[in-house]
Amino acid sequence: MTEGNFVDYVKIYVSSGKGGKGSTHLHREKFIEKGGPDGGDGGRGGHVYLVGNKSLWTLFHLKFARHIKAGHGGDGGGDRSTGANGDDKFIEVPLGTVVRDKETNEIMFEITEHDEKRIIAQGGKGGLGNWHFRSSTNQTPRYAQPGLPSEESDIVLELKVLADVGLVGFPNAGKSTLLSVLTSAKPKIADYPFTTLKPNLGIVAYRDYQSFVIADIPGIIEGAAEGKGLGHYFLRHIERNSTLLFLVPVDTEDIKGEYDILVNELTKYNPEMLDKERMLVISKCDMLDDELKAELKTQLDKELTIPYMFISSVAQQGLVELKDKLWEMLNKEQE
Repeated sequence: MTEGNFVDYVKIYVSSGKGGKGSTHLHREKFIEKGGPDGGDGGRGGHVYLVGNKSLWTLFHLKFARHIKAGHGGDGGGDRSTGANGDDKFIEVPLGTVVRDKETNEIMFEITEHDEKRIIAQGGKGGLGNWHFRSSTNQTPRYAQPGLPSEESDIVLELKVLADVGLVGFPNAGKSTLLSVLTSAKPKIADYPFTTLKPNLGIVAYRDYQSFVIADIPGIIEGAAEGKGLGHYFLRHIERNSTLLFLVPVDTEDIKGEYDILVNELTKYNPEMLDKERMLVISKCDMLDDELKAELKTQLDKELTIPYMFISSVAQQGLVELKDKLWEMLNKEQE
């Protein structure tokens, strides 16, 4: 999937169908001049559904679908015939899609399971035909109910990426490079900040044909929780990851300080982030000799309370051990 095809935010207008009106028909046939009321009911207006689809990873297919309307219900007819129901509209979305009301910004619901079906605009009920209103004192009612009107609303669809592991780090920390060597994903890689503007997903092949999904989230900057940089645009994706992998380059002046800033931004955005499994990966370690690495390890053992590892994506160092550790953390999380 190319970066341009990854769409995680769309605004659409949805409208259900209005109900068909009931019929005021009076029964007529040969030799029966006054057969009484036999008007049928109007059909139901079509609903607009949102349906979860585990095969979708993006909202790209809805990027240009600005208006989605269901069909109107048919009117009732004579001989108590009911009008046809309006055609329903089904909007397929990836798992992890959040639906918000555009006006209030309130969350209406979330789609998290395959084939989960939710109505976002309910079709109007069809009106009753005059057959329902006959009585001993009014044997030929010449009125029927109109159908109920349609529902319409402007909604916002936001995608929170569903991945097992989320890569968290400052811009240009080497997240995309790590993703490219762990998986078959081909993220955009360059030596300048904010190369990644959309999340990239990759599948890590593990032993015995097992696998897990890892997401490269666009780089965090200090103040992201208040909306600086890409702000909330990408922080929401981290909410769905069961394990967070913090990436800090070894040439950073203060590794512990940079890790603390990252954790602080996540916590300000959503305090529940602290409940996730965390690990720190120190990248670009092919720059260190054994003596410097041992010295840094002694320092980090005193400062850190979470597991950490030294790796080099370019030199392919420590990657097997990293996969093993992540697999162990994910299985512990599932248990």
